Amino acid sequence: MLRSLFIDFNSYFASVEQQLDPALRGRPVGVVPVMADSSCCIAASVEAKTFGVKTGTRVADAKRLCPGIALVLADHAKYVQVHQQAVAVVDRLAQVRQVVSIDEMECELTGRWRERERALALAQQIKKALLAEVGECMRTSIGIAPNTLLGKLASDMHKPDGLTVIELHELPERLFPFKLSALQGIGPRMRERLSRCGIETMEQLYAAPRDLLHTAWGGVAGSEMYDKLRGQWYGPRATVARSLGHSHVLPPDLRHPAGAREVLHRLTQKAAMRLRKQGFYATAMQVFVRCDHRWQREAGGERYAHVGETQDTGFLLNTLDALWFSGLHQLQRPKAVGVQLCGLVLASQHTPDLFDMLEQAPIASAAQTRQNHEVHRDRARLMSAMDALNRAHGKNAVYFASAHHALDAAPMRIAFNRIPDLETER
Repeated sequence: MLRSLFIDFNSYFASVEQQLDPALRGRPVGVVPVMADSSCCIAASVEAKTFGVKTGTRVADAKRLCPGIALVLADHAKYVQVHQQAVAVVDRLAQVRQVVSIDEMECELTGRWRERERALALAQQIKKALLAEVGECMRTSIGIAPNTLLGKLASDMHKPDGLTVIELHELPERLFPFKLSALQGIGPRMRERLSRCGIETMEQLYAAPRDLLHTAWGGVAGSEMYDKLRGQWYGPRATVARSLGHSHVLPPDLRHPAGAREVLHRLTQKAAMRLRKQGFYATAMQVFVRCDHRWQREAGGERYAHVGETQDTGFLLNTLDALWFSGLHQLQRPKAVGVQLCGLVLASQHTPDLFDMLEQAPIASAAQTRQNHEVHRDRARLMSAMDALNRAHGKNAVYFASAHHALDAAPMRIAFNRIPDLETER
């Protein structure tokens, strides 16, 4: 039974650039994080791929492989905006069940749409709508299959602009041409574990008994993979956010302790705004610094502190400085820094501060308790006002001055499993 319609945009970042700049259409394009030969392409257009340029290719090598390649500086805000537009177009035709990544989404087929011909007609309709409403460069490969994993594999079979169906009666033979690495979650370490179990190919993976896969994965994920490969339907795994944060590789002019601290302050302010937007309180904070091995024996440092339950940017910045000046400030030639807010608690489960509980605070006088409560309340209002101003007028409308020299550092980045919120990260 066909239940998953999986949509994968071809060469997404590069296609967006070609759509927004007609001069790039039909040309090999490489999207880069910085304009430097030592950097690498984070995306390559279909035309560039014919020359051997792909994601991860060094810029110097891309120029050698394809002398006429157009290099474009990545603009992640544009990619998020086009993504949101594409999701709206698809959702109007077939309800989007889950957004898998910035360039992938899945719809569940219901009722008679599970019939092969109807599913194919729907897929063609989605393709045409995306080209007409999002742009002629926004080509997609669509896979139709019994579940998400098989739908993803089907979408990979014919690129660019493919449309492929895998039905239950075609299993397992349709899967055998794939490498194990085509399955999400099977990276180098997992391949090593599978190899120790005598599994080197997709055919061997499919033939392996359930208990062997359970052993290879070290838990129920192996049993789940056994079922997924056989077409069993499953829903998105429910997840609870445990932490949020940001990291950044420092540009050369900020690879010194003062520059690293300023970027950390910028990252902390971004993370705190996200924390409030998503309705969480943090109970702990982690700060890390990675250094250039050529300059010192110690590769970096990490610090961790409990912070109660807080959303307060000022308090988090004070905690950051306490951790920073506990020894991290002595690290020379910092290369990358990061901040993680951990132990997240939903706002609905937040335990109010002692000073919020006036009738339960006998340790202070009534006047002092009232004053502390008012300070706490006023700071919450201040954070809310800052967030509103930044949403309305841009990310740097109001900020703590400790990040002043790093305002342009740590720009928005799109991770595989997280699409940035434009309100808090633009």
